[in-house]
Amino acid sequence: MLFEFQDPVLKPMEEKARAGERLSFEDGVALFNSPDLMGVGYLANLVRERINGNQTFFINNRHINPTNICVYNCRFCAFGVKADDPLAYEKSLEEIFDDAGKYMEGKVSEFHIVGGLHPDYPFQFYVDMVEGLHERFPKVHIQAFTAVEIHFFSKISGLSIREVLRKLRDVGLGSLPGGGAEIFADRVRNKICGEKSSAKEWLNVHETAHSLEMKTNATMLYGHIETAEERVDHLVRLRELQDRTGGFVTFIPLAFHPENTPLEKLPSATGQMDLRALAVSRLMLDNFPHIKAFWIMVTPKIAQLSQCFGSDDMDGTVVEEKIIHAAGAATDQIFHKNTIIDMIRETGRIPMERDTIYECLEEVSV
Repeated sequence: MLFEFQDPVLKPMEEKARAGERLSFEDGVALFNSPDLMGVGYLANLVRERINGNQTFFINNRHINPTNICVYNCRFCAFGVKADDPLAYEKSLEEIFDDAGKYMEGKVSEFHIVGGLHPDYPFQFYVDMVEGLHERFPKVHIQAFTAVEIHFFSKISGLSIREVLRKLRDVGLGSLPGGGAEIFADRVRNKICGEKSSAKEWLNVHETAHSLEMKTNATMLYGHIETAEERVDHLVRLRELQDRTGGFVTFIPLAFHPENTPLEKLPSATGQMDLRALAVSRLMLDNFPHIKAFWIMVTPKIAQLSQCFGSDDMDGTVVEEKIIHAAGAATDQIFHKNTIIDMIRETGRIPMERDTIYECLEEVSV
């Protein structure tokens, strides 16, 4: 039975989706603006199943946020505070090592580490952190430090981006997360995070990491003041970098949570927008192997639905995530492995436990 599109604009994209033909900037804008959400999802699912079949991936991981003290004042962020804020915290290396070990009985395969840009921590603190974690937990992959953090480390150390990455890689850093990208458009970036690294600087960090044979992820923050055109511009710039390097593994659209931020009068992203962002990302990023629905941001229910809207990954067990919960996320901070497996099975997909860069895969038996 042929699928009937409610929006005729989408019909010509079906042949492109089936053939693996690249969509244009104009196609991307049309997908974001189309009233036919189910049609957009249908197209994304064609690509999702062509690339990843019936598999849905997850990881057994642990988040570590060393400090929420930050030199920047991003308007979308509810996590970062100044040192004199009652909610400010900073962890010593020993506290971080202790935190890392708390859930090792769950056979954690990844430490995911991001935090505020602390005004007093020297670069050596971060080198010692990675080295200490790697020495204590040599089998755990360390995915740490957004491009914004790497750029900040370069400024405080006087080292080049390449030198910073090489030093961290040599003591155990495995890959970079995708945070800090927000929206690349200057108009938006100047309004919501004008102090932090520019889009050019973010892209340069990832390109440099790829040149050092390090894999990285990428993100996009949506649902605030950006336009459909600015979202598509963001995706196209990522696609162009991936064409050059092939170093991106996963793309994660991140829904903006306005609570406790200077932008709290804005409405939260709707379920429709969550599904659409994932679907359009899958369709536009034809050279990205994976699209992740981060259940903490979009809720477990949307993460399940997204497995038919382009997503093939639901992230992982997480444990003690602080950044999104500071902005009012109502989701749990931990999912047990069996919970994620059951959620994936309910969607009709095959649960696949993975490592950070999808090299070690194991189908979960029934």
